[in-house]
Amino acid sequence: MKGLFLDAVDDLADVFRRVVHPDDPPVDVREQDAVPAEALPALLAGYDFVLDDHSALPTAAMARCAGLRHVIFLGTGARSYMHPEELAALGITVHIIKGYGDTAVAEHTIALMFAAARGIARMDRDMRAGQWTRTEGPQLTGKTLGLLGFGGIAAEVARLAGGMGMRVLAWNRTTRSAPGVTFVDLPVLLASSDVLSLHLLLTDETRGFLDAARLAALRSGMILVNTARGALIDEAALLAALRAGQIGHAALDVFDTEPLPAAHPLVGLANVTLSAHSGFRTPEASETLLRRALDIARGLA
Repeated sequence: MKGLFLDAVDDLADVFRRVVHPDDPPVDVREQDAVPAEALPALLAGYDFVLDDHSALPTAAMARCAGLRHVIFLGTGARSYMHPEELAALGITVHIIKGYGDTAVAEHTIALMFAAARGIARMDRDMRAGQWTRTEGPQLTGKTLGLLGFGGIAAEVARLAGGMGMRVLAWNRTTRSAPGVTFVDLPVLLASSDVLSLHLLLTDETRGFLDAARLAALRSGMILVNTARGALIDEAALLAALRAGQIGHAALDVFDTEPLPAAHPLVGLANVTLSAHSGFRTPEASETLLRRALDIARGLA
């Protein structure tokens, strides 16, 4: 079995070299960014598996990749970059990696929540521009945090938020329970949350889950945090809710289009804090991610 690491950029090549073992299956490392679809068949020729961080793998192009049998996607959001069922019909199995960055993303979620509450990004921007802007925001101790979806990351967010004195509510599509967390119906979650944090997987059923009607059901002036997937929110409805003040502040790590274009309307809104899809990016999480990817590759032999 031989593999290719398709897009080892943003220091991932260095992380890969730290965690690879001499007896792992051979993997060539391509230290370049995402690949045009038309180049995939030639690039993947001769490989049995591919490690994919963020490159789109459209079905039409993958149908021409004779011999490739496995895609090891570095994360859980493979559907943002490929159609796993269609690839399976071609004889290509898509593997995802869960749990590698739960703590990293949870800490980033909490950081965004605090930054949104206290206007840190705005003060930083204005001070660099020579303005002495002083923002005022709510204390989060005693406030209600709502978790939309409840998996490993949300459980870590709940643990951290509970430790700082927040009341934690959650809604999940399947029945769950957790210490210190009260599970409620979706309308109760939306109406009760001072801060709402998204933790749903992106599927056909959850795409656009927070639409105009659900955004209108939120507590006026609340804080919205998204470290899951941008497509979970109807973007046009989000912009309207931000401009109207229905959402007091949105702290976003993920977007419909990535990288976020410089002229995107979100960039021009003062009540938005932005980060570059980096919630999972810690050395600890990256090493765990790539080691687990290599362990999957070992199991393919």
